[in-house]
Amino acid sequence: MSITPQKRQELISEYAINEHDVGSPEVQVAILTCRIKNLTEHMNLHKKDFHTRRGLLGLVGKRRKLLDYLKNVDEARYQTLIKRLELRK
Repeated sequence: MSITPQKRQELISEYAINEHDVGSPEVQVAILTCRIKNLTEHMNLHKKDFHTRRGLLGLVGKRRKLLDYLKNVDEARYQTLIKRLELRK
């Protein structure tokens, strides 16, 4: 369900603003999006796994809050991130 350290490093290097960046909203949203995709695949196989469903909804809410923050701080960064991750809204 979780992502491997190699995949996490790939996401950090791809979405980081500078070389030492690991906590910007772009990186956090990218990591959360990868985790959400993995859990969504799991939920398609195991429809009655309500514990995972609750965790998935928590991750979606956290990602939504980060995206709202980024939209309030810098609209251009928000729009580019949405396009790069192919998210709706």
